[in-house]
Amino acid sequence: MGFSGESRLHFGKMDYGCKHYRRRCKIRAPCCNGIFHCRHCHNESTSDRHELCRQDVKKVICLVCDAEQPVAKVCANCGVNMGEYFCEVCKFYDDETDKGQYHCDECGICRVGGRENFFHCKKCGSCYSVALLDKHSCVENSMRHHCPICYEYLFDSLQETSVLICGHTIHKECLREMVDHSQYTCPICSKSVCDMSTHWRKLDDEIEATVMPSDYRYKVWILCNDCNDNSEVFFHIVGHKCNNCHSYNTRTIAPPPEHRH
Repeated sequence: MGFSGESRLHFGKMDYGCKHYRRRCKIRAPCCNGIFHCRHCHNESTSDRHELCRQDVKKVICLVCDAEQPVAKVCANCGVNMGEYFCEVCKFYDDETDKGQYHCDECGICRVGGRENFFHCKKCGSCYSVALLDKHSCVENSMRHHCPICYEYLFDSLQETSVLICGHTIHKECLREMVDHSQYTCPICSKSVCDMSTHWRKLDDEIEATVMPSDYRYKVWILCNDCNDNSEVFFHIVGHKCNNCHSYNTRTIAPPPEHRH
């Protein structure tokens, strides 16, 4: 190629790849022997919907010289980096190093965003932003589930995720769409996903301005989705306010056994 040293290593950087990653190699999938730019390309193209385990990849094909070879960072034939970032554990290549890729041993996969910006929560079983350190509700293996909106598996999703107040996780874009459609409760546990105090005050004013007819002035039992406390409150068509945390995120229930007549 007429290059040597560092220039040879970086030859073709960002010139090759797919919609998922910029890289200078393809992978041979051991499950079906097919050749793909990355595991996502494989998973999206298979008719029987089988998925490629990233750690099982043994062979790659350099896109600069077409040489097939064992997994390694540098092409054994032409000497280029097949990915500026390379993880031997995940068999992962990426030329876009500004993503801040790093391998988390406890997650067992590569993450993006910079190791210094994340910590691994052992109970939740995933890496979270350091901004959430000691400030989030732990839910065991919370990321090893599907997004409750789009049902994509969250643990190794390419999309950004958000950790809700309750500790459950959801794609950030799915949460944005949910809120845009005036849905403010977790799809899994029904707790509020954000500070609703301003909205609760508006409901206070609406209830005060809306007098119920005498036939509807009776009490009902409610369960608060936010604090899980039971309350006996006056029925109102607008909503029912928790006596404990003052949330309107409540639902009517049968009276507790000790209050049944």
